[in-house]
Amino acid sequence: MDGRDLWRSVKTVGSVGPARGLRALRAALRRQRTDAVGLTVRGAERARVPGGVTGVESGPGGGVIRFARSDLRILVTTTGAVFWGWDGVGPQPSYALSGAAPEADPRAMLEPDKDGGWRVVSERVTLAVSRSGAVEVRTPGGVVLRRDLPPRWWEPVAGEGGARWVQRSEVAADARFFGLGGRAGGPRLRGGVYRLWNSDPGGSSGPGGDPPHLTMPVQWVVADAGTHLVFHDTTWDGTVRLREGEEGAGSGHDRAGASELRADGGPLRCWVVVGSPARVLHAWVSLTGAPAVPPSWALGHHHATPGSGGAEEVRRVVAGYRSRGLPLDAVHLGVDHLDGRRVFTVDEARFPDVEGLARDLADDGVRLVSIVDPAVKAEPGNAVHESGRAADVFVRDGAGRPVTGTGWAGESVYPDFTDARVRAWWGGWYGERPARGFAGFWHDRNEPVAFVAFGEATLPRSARHALEGRGGDHREAHNVYALGMARAGYEGLLRSRPGERPFLFSRSGWAGLQRYGGTWSGDVATGWAGLRASLSLVIGTGLCGVPYSGPDVGGSTGDPSPELYLRWLQLGAYMPLFRTRSASRAGRREPWEFGPQVLGHAREALLERRRLSPYFVTLARLASRTGAPYVRPLWWGAPEDRAARECEDAFLLGDALLVAPVLEPGADRRAVRLPKGLWYDAVTGAGFSGPGQALVDAPLSRVPVLVRAGAVLPVRGADGGLELEVWPPARGRAGGGLVVADPGDGWDVPEVQRFTTRVRDGRVVVEREGGGPVGYPVRLREV
Repeated sequence: MDGRDLWRSVKTVGSVGPARGLRALRAALRRQRTDAVGLTVRGAERARVPGGVTGVESGPGGGVIRFARSDLRILVTTTGAVFWGWDGVGPQPSYALSGAAPEADPRAMLEPDKDGGWRVVSERVTLAVSRSGAVEVRTPGGVVLRRDLPPRWWEPVAGEGGARWVQRSEVAADARFFGLGGRAGGPRLRGGVYRLWNSDPGGSSGPGGDPPHLTMPVQWVVADAGTHLVFHDTTWDGTVRLREGEEGAGSGHDRAGASELRADGGPLRCWVVVGSPARVLHAWVSLTGAPAVPPSWALGHHHATPGSGGAEEVRRVVAGYRSRGLPLDAVHLGVDHLDGRRVFTVDEARFPDVEGLARDLADDGVRLVSIVDPAVKAEPGNAVHESGRAADVFVRDGAGRPVTGTGWAGESVYPDFTDARVRAWWGGWYGERPARGFAGFWHDRNEPVAFVAFGEATLPRSARHALEGRGGDHREAHNVYALGMARAGYEGLLRSRPGERPFLFSRSGWAGLQRYGGTWSGDVATGWAGLRASLSLVIGTGLCGVPYSGPDVGGSTGDPSPELYLRWLQLGAYMPLFRTRSASRAGRREPWEFGPQVLGHAREALLERRRLSPYFVTLARLASRTGAPYVRPLWWGAPEDRAARECEDAFLLGDALLVAPVLEPGADRRAVRLPKGLWYDAVTGAGFSGPGQALVDAPLSRVPVLVRAGAVLPVRGADGGLELEVWPPARGRAGGGLVVADPGDGWDVPEVQRFTTRVRDGRVVVEREGGGPVGYPVRLREV
């Protein structure tokens, strides 16, 4: 036990109590013994590199280049995405891909390149492979965006164990890195080491916390010459070491940026997508699956409570919102609403009539959402445990015994979500929850977490998993555990309620999570640094293909000051998932708990979110069709804008809005970086021209929000219907916007309506593309 383990031990005992802390200590020792027996000690290893080219087989989309010690398979797809895999592996099997790999581009073929290398030329990208195995990604004009050096791997000389490998890459000196899941330190990833291992922080986390709950080997590189996304399709534990480049200030001695990926297992598979940010994410979700569209009510305001106060507390909270004129759309119940914290139960003493509670809330327009934890209490009489034991669904160790860990309910076992049979069994437990009144689910502690006093708070690395029939251990299964749980829940809800879109979101996950729902930023520490981290996490997960996410307003621990709470609430009002949360051991999060001034300003933020609900519906539908996140970095429309690449304290909400949250105490004005074009202050109507910077008022009552000139914004009118808010276009230019009317919470596919704005004879004219009447009331904003 080193110093960090000792501190974790003390923190664990302090946070969960002496009895559970003692169990966590025993669990840590038990896990050590399990891994000592179940993991093969790696012996001597030999380092490998590909060697020289020995042959080539060309085919549609690319082909295979044979090297002395490995084969490189290349595939250029019709979507523009490029795949290559060492050891001749193909795109499947993969947890990230939503189906079979896209079709090969028949026009792209392997052909000889200079110096004995080979290349594949397509419409959007050229892939060049040197005779020693270096891979270059080039623009159609021949500019190198990325150069992957020949990979190296270490394989055991004898005995069991797969290869450990490393891939070093070079990018332009001006390039900036983003992605790798949500990272609290900033949407822009500075030089340093980032771990790829979904983790529970053992409390709350902040900007220095790494790894986070949700990691993905999805990396964005944004440079003057172009933008690309790279995805290394390995689920094993690993790290990414980044080094930002340096430009020689005209001397010509630039230092390239660098990325080094290390993984404890393979195979060595890589996808690259090149193009504008919108094109990149469209191609990415065509590979990994369209984002699920949340029900319309899930785009409103949520409030979460532990559930310890029972039904009466829930009724008091809902009545508090209603009596103060505050919109509320959902209440989330945490672990204390469960019977002894056992999953898929209800504490009948605290909630004697949960069905009646849910009906009363629904009559008031409020849905009930239940927490779900993968840990199943291992005890006689627990229906979920008895059923799972009979069906043999729990993760086992190398000796065939169920792996146990300490969860909130005590000693627990864990379903193996890498087995289709187990996913079907788990999904069946969601079926009875809607009958009890639950409309949605939030998945927690699914990294997965098992309390331990020291070491990693998860299952033993030697634990055995099905891995879709291939078999393997927790080292390979850990990062996709939560993804499998999300799939199980989503598919279970589809079977039980086929006419409704499921609603679930997950603390952890992996590439492709968007197919089943969204995420939230997890246990971010209360404080101004936590507020800033909340924005970073949402931008990062959106760039990795998961557009529906948001923070817990106020942070997960402690008591925010009134000013911090209000600024967090104002940020949350523009996040896809807008949730205030009163967690265990944290202060209250209802707006009226922070005084009358905060309450008045909070009401304005909540009402503005309600007014923008048609815009969020539109963004959700567009995200499902195109992959474009609701919350976008400022460089989204102009990645060549270096100043926008450096901006981390503002974001675009769709195409129409620029939101500049207040992230520091005491601020009543702030500088806002503006992308190209004319922007209007949403309150005062003042105009600002970009690119550049503007100083904007930020009183305690609001955060700066700017609207793009010419925007057509769908909003909720005074009568509750949809109306179009139109902002005048810039002189001599046209504007417009997309609108998707809410078709309800079923599976109807709504029409995407396009509107244009222009100035004609001194008047702003709004027209519907394709002709015909506009169809909605139009309100022209004065500027």
